[in-house]
This record gives sequence, structure tokens and C-alpha cells, in this order.
Amino acid sequence: MRQLPILTQRLELHHIDAPHLITLFETQDDVPALSDLDIRNPHRVLVDSAGPLHWRVPQVKKDPSVNKWFIRWIVLRENRYIIGSMSFHGPPDESGMLEIGLGIEPTYQNQGFAKEALLGMWQWALVSPEVKRLRYTVSPANLPSVALIRHFQFPLVGSQIDEVDGVEEIYEMEREHFIARWSGI
Repeated sequence: MRQLPILTQRLELHHIDAPHLITLFETQDDVPALSDLDIRNPHRVLVDSAGPLHWRVPQVKKDPSVNKWFIRWIVLRENRYIIGSMSFHGPPDESGMLEIGLGIEPTYQNQGFAKEALLGMWQWALVSPEVKRLRYTVSPANLPSVALIRHFQFPLVGSQIDEVDGVEEIYEMEREHFIARWSGI
């Protein structure tokens, strides 16, 4: 069953249910997932490049219940185009930490869409009491993403070596601090 989209001022964040997520990854065809939605994918988000599907689909196949935390298309309301995607890396871990990643098509970057999508997704997640801490990891060389997380005033708490991306800085914020600064929850 498909979740309701998360609505922000200019965006809709459309969840991809487990069967459509698996089909999208295995066939690189978005038609089944979009068949009952009034949205278009002219940039072929998650079709030409699997992005997070490579990691999320095996998790969903192992345990379909985790899919509620996974991939959403970022849809621009004004033209109904998919302009990116976002996903948590998994359900909250044993300490309640939840990590997120996102990508916005180049044409739509530097217009505040990433900030708006992150805020919407984080507010949605924080309704769940098991979420205690939000995490965002980023290469220090990715200056737009560093500026994005600094906009939200996340403290830098350390660094790690990612097997794909290399050195990443780790930014985290506790639930209460985020709600106090950014949310009406």
C-alpha cells in the first residue's frame, strides 16, 4: 500500500511502495510505479541511474516493513515533474538514529528544493517516537551539501571513511533540538 505524499510549500514527496521499488530497480522502468499518479519523470530519476535503489531494494526484499523509511520521489507541484529523490538509509537504529540522503536534478539545484524536501522528510520522521537523532553525512568537498546541512545548524560530530564516497563528515542533531529549531510538531 502506498503512503500519502508528504506535502511542503512547493513539493510533494511521493513514497514508492515495495513492489514498485523492486520493479523499478530490476527493470529500470518507472511506468508501473507512476501508472496511477499524476506526475511525470522527464529527467528519468531512478531510471537511468539506480542511485539508492542499489542499497534499498535488498533491504526491502529481506524485510518489506522497512520500506516505509525508504525512497520518495521529490515532485515539483507547479509542473508535476520529479526533480529528485530522497531516502533514509534504513529504519532508526537501536539508538534511534536515522540517516538521510537526497539528490536534486541539476536544473533544479540552488533553488531551496533540497532544504524544503529535507525539512518535510525530517518533520514526517519525527512524528515517530523511536526517532531520537537525525544524521547527515557528506564529503567535505561537496560544498553545496555542507552549506545545506549547516543551514539547518547540525553540529559536526566526527568523520568516517565510506567505502564508496571516501571521507565523509558526520553531522547529527538530537530530536529535541531539531523540533525546537525547525518544527511545529
